[in-house]
Amino acid sequence: MTTTATSTSSTDLNSVISQAGQSIISGSTKSTLDVDSLVSALVTAKTAGQASTISKKQTKDNTELSAIGQIKSALSALQTALTGLANGSSLSQLTATPSGSGLTVTTQTGATAGNYSIQVQNLATASKISSQAITSSDSIAAGSLNITLGSNSPLTVNVTAGESLSDIAASINSASGNPGVTATVLTAADGQHLVFQSNATGAANTVSVSGTGVNAKLTGGYTTVTTAQDASIKIDGNTVTSASNTITGALTGVTINLSSAAVGTTQTVAIANDTSASTTAINNFVTAYKNFVTTASSLASYDTSTSTAGPLLGDSMLNSITSGLATAISSGVTTGGKTVSLSSIGINLQPDGTLQVDATALQTALTSNSGAVSAVFNTTNGIGVTLNNLVNTYTQASGVIDQRTSALNTDLQNLQDQSTNLQNYQTSLTAQYNAQFTALNTLMAQMQSNTQYLTQLFGGSNSSGTLAANK
Repeated sequence: MTTTATSTSSTDLNSVISQAGQSIISGSTKSTLDVDSLVSALVTAKTAGQASTISKKQTKDNTELSAIGQIKSALSALQTALTGLANGSSLSQLTATPSGSGLTVTTQTGATAGNYSIQVQNLATASKISSQAITSSDSIAAGSLNITLGSNSPLTVNVTAGESLSDIAASINSASGNPGVTATVLTAADGQHLVFQSNATGAANTVSVSGTGVNAKLTGGYTTVTTAQDASIKIDGNTVTSASNTITGALTGVTINLSSAAVGTTQTVAIANDTSASTTAINNFVTAYKNFVTTASSLASYDTSTSTAGPLLGDSMLNSITSGLATAISSGVTTGGKTVSLSSIGINLQPDGTLQVDATALQTALTSNSGAVSAVFNTTNGIGVTLNNLVNTYTQASGVIDQRTSALNTDLQNLQDQSTNLQNYQTSLTAQYNAQFTALNTLMAQMQSNTQYLTQLFGGSNSSGTLAANK
């Protein structure tokens, strides 16, 4: 590349020098030099080779940076897809299915597969009490109300004479020491009632009210609207109670949510492997791997019809990544003295290096040969762990790709510095040539003026001149 650029510059420079010579001749024969065009051509000819070399290197570096960015993006996506397969979480997910309505059962870490009989006896309820009716003939005197929730310290609210029930309720609800009680006013046919309800369910959260002054109907004689009680269920005949209708801890890693539709029913809850979650995770891995392979193939390709090479054709880093991943994929996993392959669970290697899932074979493996699936993706040396570790070598902070990217950015900065220096040189050279050719142009003009004077004085080929006429 450098030789071609230098040859072209030399040809251009010779042409410009020839032009300069002709311009000087023209200048001596009553023509004027085109200084700007001449200087521009000379400067370009002298710096074009170096400018072209810098530009080509910048283009190459930027193209390579973009290609490496695509590789890192594809590898990061693959790594994300591998996460659940590497740590086993995608294959250990369970799904819980109740046989009836009113129960919602979810599983978390620690749950185990099995069938459980759940009898729902009652739901957890929140305590609610109502005062006697306050009518227009009842007065509110100054005093205080003490609201107690379970074993909490009572909340004391001072009441001013003449306050309305709405004012009292607002004071209770906004009090900073409110233990978890909401006060409302219910207007009924017999008058207004001050109603208190616990914000939490459970037998331990019973609401009670006492007080002094105010009005006897508000300091005692409350009617129970709803009794506070715990939820009660039986799991395989064993009684379990809970202050809320969300029961956790009764079965390890299992959460049971109750609703009224479940009360009085006995249901079977089947907890089994969630094959849909495993299928999704495996398909996501296969898709991510295919995306990487196709991206790498495109960037390392060569088009014979156009003689165009991909930006990473023959790149040692990319070759190392692709060969490492391909080896891990094709080698299978040895565990317990036995080697299992991806194809044994329905994941098949294709001629182009990608993977393809046989949905039927995978489903059969997940339901009837879960041991093979667990072996292929075991958390010690399984495919997920192996690929994740390999990819991480390249994608981690300060890893191979980051180092390569940093080197290219450093080179681009150096090229930018060279470009800036070249521009400064062009500016300086332009000023120098302008000064020289402007002076030459001035000299040509003076020579032309002297020639005209001498011709007038001594005569020329078509005139005798002033001196000859005065002899």
